[in-house]
Amino acid sequence: MTKPAPFIDRFGLWTAEQARQARALKALIARHKLKLIRLVWSDTHGHARTKEVTIPAFLSALTGGYNINVATTTLDASGARTFASFTPGGGMGLEEMTGSPNLTIVPDPSTFRVLPWAPGIGWVICDEYFNTGIPFHFSPRQLLKKQLARLKQQKFGLTVGLEVEWYLLRLAGDPIAPENTNAIGIKGKPVRTHPVETGYSYHSESNFDIMQPVLTALCEHFEAIDLPLRSIENEWGPGQVECTFAPRDALTTADNLILFRSATRQITRRMGYLASFMARPAIPGFCASGWHLHQSLSDASGKKNMFMPTKAGDPLSPVGMQYLAGLLAHAQAATPFTTPTVNGYRRYKPNSLAPDRATWAYDHRGVMARVLGAPFDPATRIENRIGEPSANPYLYIAAQIVSGLDGIANKREPGPQELNPYNSDFSLLPKTLQDALAALEASALFREQFGETFVNYFLAFKRTELSRFEKWKSEHGTAWDPAGEPTEWEQNEYFDYF
Repeated sequence: MTKPAPFIDRFGLWTAEQARQARALKALIARHKLKLIRLVWSDTHGHARTKEVTIPAFLSALTGGYNINVATTTLDASGARTFASFTPGGGMGLEEMTGSPNLTIVPDPSTFRVLPWAPGIGWVICDEYFNTGIPFHFSPRQLLKKQLARLKQQKFGLTVGLEVEWYLLRLAGDPIAPENTNAIGIKGKPVRTHPVETGYSYHSESNFDIMQPVLTALCEHFEAIDLPLRSIENEWGPGQVECTFAPRDALTTADNLILFRSATRQITRRMGYLASFMARPAIPGFCASGWHLHQSLSDASGKKNMFMPTKAGDPLSPVGMQYLAGLLAHAQAATPFTTPTVNGYRRYKPNSLAPDRATWAYDHRGVMARVLGAPFDPATRIENRIGEPSANPYLYIAAQIVSGLDGIANKREPGPQELNPYNSDFSLLPKTLQDALAALEASALFREQFGETFVNYFLAFKRTELSRFEKWKSEHGTAWDPAGEPTEWEQNEYFDYF
C-alpha cells in the first residue's frame, strides 16, 4: 500500500517559493541556536494564539503541519463558551465542528522570525485547515487570502500602510495580583499602571524623551525582526504613541500588524511597562486611539499605482474613485471588522480626529476616507480613519477589499467632498457595536463574500461579548453613554487583553 504524501504536499498548500524558504529554515535554526518555535495563528479578535514546539516537532510541521484544538475559535475573549461544541454540528450546524475537533496548522515559512527579546525562540504565522485539507471556515487569514485571490483575478494587488496609536504605561506595584485573574466569562481587573508622561503636549520632544529608552528598545527589536517602522511620535494622551510603517502588500502588512502588537506588548512588559491597544482606556484624561489604514490598488506587477490620477484637479483615478465609493457605501456593514469592540465606538464623535459618518475629502482629518496624493504621484492613496487599534488586521483589510471591489464592479460614485464632515448629511457611522452588527447582518454583500457561515458565526461570537456587557450594565444600573467615560467592564475586558 502506497504511503500517503505528507499533509502539505498532499493538498498543495505551499508555493515553490515557500517550499524553498522552508528548506532554508533548518540552517537558520542551527545558526541562531533556537530551542523552541512559536506556531502562531490569529483568533477572531486578532489576538495572537500560539503553540510552542521543539525543533524536531517544528521540522515535522514543515511537512505534515501540526494539530491544534479548535477551541480558540469557539470561546470568546473571556473564555465564555459561544457555541455548543459537544453537540452534533458543534452548535454551528457544521458536521466538521462536532466535538471541538483538531485542526491542522501549516507554518508559512515567509513569516519566520527569530525573536531577539526571547533568546532561543523562533516565531512563525500559520494557516488553519481541517484535516481534510479544506481551509478553516473561521480563519481570518484564510478569509483575507480569499479576497486577495479575487483581486488577483482582476489583475489588481493591494498595498497597505499602517498608522497605529497605542498607550505606553508604567506597571505599578505587584505585576499580577489575585484581583487580576479571570474566571470563565468574567475578566479580572487589569494590572495597575501609572502614566509615563503628563500628556497633551503634542509632539513635545521633552515628553517624548521620557519614553525614549523603551521606544529605542522597540526600534532595535523591530529592525531585527524586519518590521518596516517609519516613525514614532508622541500623540495627545499621556503616554499615547503613534507608530507608522512603510507600505507593503496586504498579507505581509496584516502579518506584520499581528507581530507588531505582540512584540510591543512582550518587549515593554519585560521592561516593566504595559502597552495597550485598547481604543479608549477608562483612565481620566486619556483620549481615544485609532488605526488609520492607508491603501491603494496596484496593477498585477505591483509597480503601478492604480489610484494615481493623471489629470490636474483629480483626487484619484476613475478606478480609485469607484473603490472609494465602495468604502463609503458599505461603511456601516464593514464597521464590525474595523471597530469590533464595545469600547471602539467612543471614538466616533464630532471634532475628535475620528469620523462619525461616511464622508470623504482631500487631505482632511475629519472625514472617514482621507484622500492623499496628486497627479503622477506614486504614493497616492486612501487613508481610512475608521479603525480602532485592536481590530483584527485580516478582517479589517478584507472588509476594505470587499467594499472597494463592489464599488468598482458597480461603477459607484462617491459624491462630492465634504469639508464640514461633522455637520454633513452623509450617513452616520454606527453609534454602538450592536448597531454595527445589525448593519452587517443585513448586508447581502458581506454574506456573499465572507460566506453565510462566517458572518453568522461572527455575529454570534460578538453578540456573546455584547450580552456580557449588557448583563454588567443591568447589574450596575449603567446606561450606554458614548460621550461619557468608559465603564469598568470595558477596562476589565480590553485594557490588558489588547
